[in-house]
Amino acid sequence: MIYWDHAASTPPYDEVIQTMTEVMKKHYGNPSSIHRMGEDAARLIKRAREVCAASLHVKPPEVILTTGATEGNNMAIKGTAMQYGSRGKHIITTQIEHPSVYDSCLELEKHGYEVTYLPVDSKGMVNPSEVASTVRKDTILVSVMHVNNETGAVQPLAEIGQAVKQANPLTIFHIDGVQGFGKLPVQLEEWKADLYTLSAHKIRGPKGTGVLYKREGITLHPLLSGGKQESGLRAGTENIPGFVAMSKAMRMAAEQTDTFMREVGALKSALLAWIRKTPSLELNSFEEGAPHIVNVSFPGMKAEVLLHTLEEHGMLVSTKSACSSKTAEPSRVLLAMGRSGDAASSAIRISMGMTNTQQDLDRLLAALETAVNRLQPLRQEGMK
Repeated sequence: MIYWDHAASTPPYDEVIQTMTEVMKKHYGNPSSIHRMGEDAARLIKRAREVCAASLHVKPPEVILTTGATEGNNMAIKGTAMQYGSRGKHIITTQIEHPSVYDSCLELEKHGYEVTYLPVDSKGMVNPSEVASTVRKDTILVSVMHVNNETGAVQPLAEIGQAVKQANPLTIFHIDGVQGFGKLPVQLEEWKADLYTLSAHKIRGPKGTGVLYKREGITLHPLLSGGKQESGLRAGTENIPGFVAMSKAMRMAAEQTDTFMREVGALKSALLAWIRKTPSLELNSFEEGAPHIVNVSFPGMKAEVLLHTLEEHGMLVSTKSACSSKTAEPSRVLLAMGRSGDAASSAIRISMGMTNTQQDLDRLLAALETAVNRLQPLRQEGMK
């Protein structure tokens, strides 16, 4: 089997697995304990935070260690809303956000917040001028993802951040960076980011760990009550092995970003070129998008049928995002881009990583050609 679902999760680095195992064996003390083992554990957490901060070019106190992007996005959005609700109750996001952002905003609407869901163009891009015109005096938060998890569309964050701060300097700008870190350059200062989320298992780190960058001076209302871990922002005993292993994955991913862009980007370009020559397939991703995600529709055929046909040939791909791939509804992201319901229901996502090779791609293209040819009669029958 060849794995083409790196946007959902990634195979951990061997070094990450080794680090996590060593820390689990030797450093099982509670960082809050004041005896020697507790102090050793606390030092490991401190060092992990420093490594994570260095990978983002921020200060260690600005790094909040979390259980992953879902918690980080919820903390950023709900924590901002609860902290600054007296300042205003207007939030801006987009129609193509990950469910952990989109559904958080839907939930806040039930509690009296007004949310503006900005549209995107046919390439899945947000217009910065539209962001600027939507920001109001009572807008407390704007949340826009870096890279779309389904199509790989890359948002113009520098322009959006500038538009937000010019329209209202008090508005907090949050970026979901899950699909961007380690794949593209991250420039938090240039983007004027106040909050930034990432998840370790998307960068060959351990599941159950992540980071929320919180710019110095920003205050969030904690979602969990209990201990005073993470400066009182998230109660609970720290996951020492996970956080130490995550810091290693972040360092390695940051160091390999240029290589990732070059090598994985070359595979993407070859895949895009092949798809463009196949009349029955419709591309939903573009050359200027992230280097690792290609989304393609096979109108007239359910995505699951194509997925399982490819799986029979040893190719593991996905439909939509991992969080919503088991639902039967058409892709909300593709509908927002103006795709038809048929195209949005027949799309698969092929997402690549550094473990994929040109030989893997050759086998994928052969499997795609076989699958499309085999399913073509069923497709034509379904389109009648």
